[in-house]
This record gives sequence, structure tokens and C-alpha cells, in this order.
Amino acid sequence: MKNIAVIGAGTMGNGIAHVFAQFGYRVNLIDVSQASLDKAIATIGKNLDRQLAKEAITESEKQNTLSNLTSFTSLVEGVKGVDLVVEAATENIDLKLQIFKELDAATGENVILATNTSSISITKIAAVTNRPDKVIGMHFMNPVPVMKLIEIIRGYSTSDEVTNLIMEISKKLDKVPVEVNDYPGFVANRILMPMINEAIYTLYEGVAGVEEIDTVMKLGMAHPMGPLQLADFIGLDVCLAILRVLHEGFGNPKYAPCPLLVNMVTAGKKGIKSGEGFYTWTHGTKDLIISPNFLK
Repeated sequence: MKNIAVIGAGTMGNGIAHVFAQFGYRVNLIDVSQASLDKAIATIGKNLDRQLAKEAITESEKQNTLSNLTSFTSLVEGVKGVDLVVEAATENIDLKLQIFKELDAATGENVILATNTSSISITKIAAVTNRPDKVIGMHFMNPVPVMKLIEIIRGYSTSDEVTNLIMEISKKLDKVPVEVNDYPGFVANRILMPMINEAIYTLYEGVAGVEEIDTVMKLGMAHPMGPLQLADFIGLDVCLAILRVLHEGFGNPKYAPCPLLVNMVTAGKKGIKSGEGFYTWTHGTKDLIISPNFLK
């Protein structure tokens, strides 16, 4: 298995393509936007330069990685001859179901179809294909070239053979795969998102400010970044989408998204991707944007 297709050229998609290409896989990166593909390849180049500056890779390894990447705006063309597809499109159930219907029609029956979804049911995605035994979750963490974990999520029908193969491929990427079962939020986001939501409620209820909440969690709980900064990093729209999946999936009010999060996303404040969330973001720096009037 050496030919991979990655669907989606955003932050996760370009990171997944980067890692597969760096470890010798031939990668077809697919997106409907040529501009997004060009930006993704440029981002991969910059990230490789950072690795080169840290002497984590050689110039030859950088060039080999880039040579393993090919971009496509056509899904049908991009998946020709591949052995594995990893979908990393926007966290939207309708979009993902449509993509998997198209992938099922455009790829050979033995091709494994994986999704990088962080919360959507693998079983539900698999149900729109004619190969539910070959559909699996590969939930990479951001930033993909740095973070070691991959959650490997088995759908109801995912076969042992496919699960074992994806576990082995993940190890070849120098990652640590952890097998989990298909329930809302899996493990990572079932635990993480309620914590982030509670931090937003703590702000919403006026218990403390943004920096104070994040400082307590960083210095008191040894977290590398506070939950509100992490929410900005993940994307507030993504956090909201995952919380809605948890709320709908479990029917428990404890997963209901905080009204402040809903309002911020509605207002277009999505974190780093929009330049403004709980913090303002400019060239990697952050300045507080929450004032006492923010919640009025």
C-alpha cells in the first residue's frame, strides 16, 4: 500500500498529506479549489523548512517529500489507482456522506476509505457505501506533523483485517495509534470538548476572564495551553459542531453548547482561522479581545 489520496487541503488535510509523503507514500491531495491546493503545498514546504532548520530532516528528504505530492481538483481523477483514501473535509455530516458516496463509486472495491472526522459516526458514514467493512476512522491530531496520536475508530462493520492494517500503517508514520469504538466524540473529544465548553461557561457566567481561566489550567493542571486558547486553535466552529454531535448523540444537556460559543460562531469569530476568537491572532501572537462589555 503506497498510493494514498487525501481529500481536503485545509489544515488537517495538508498535515496528513505532509506526513504520508514524508514517509515515502505517493500522495494525491484533492480539493475543489486550486487556490487551496496551492496554499496547502506552500504550507507543507514551509513546515518542511522548519523541520530542516531543526535538523529533523535533510534537504534530500524535504525534496523527496515534495516530489511525492500531486494535487487534483477532480475527485475521480485523484483517486485513480490509490489503495487508501483519507477524507479530511470540513466537519459537516452532509458533506462527508456525499464525499463517501462519490468515493464508493469512484474507487475499486478493495480500496480502504478512512475519515479524519473528530466526532461523526463512522457507522453512519460507512452506511452510504457498499463496503462498510472497509470504512474506518483515522482521527489525526493538529498539528499533524508534530502530534503522535491517531485515534483509530472502528465502525460497527469495520473488519479486523482493515483495523489491523490501518494500525500498522499508522505506526509506519511514526505515530501512536489507539483503537477506539464508534460512539459520539470517540475518546479525545468526548473528554476534551466538555472541558472547553465548561471553560466557556466559566467565562460566560463571569467567574473569571479569558487569561485567568487559561492561566489556571496551564499552571494548575500542567496543560500546554489553556482551554480557550485551544478552542481558538481548533476553531470555534469545529468545537460547536462537535458539541452538537455529542448533545444529539447522547441526549444529555451537559453537552449543550454554551450560548456564548453559539453567538461567537454566528458572528464569524472562529478563532485563529478568522483572526479573532477568545483572542485576536496576528502572525502567531495573541491579544485579549474580551472586555467587561463583551457579555452584555
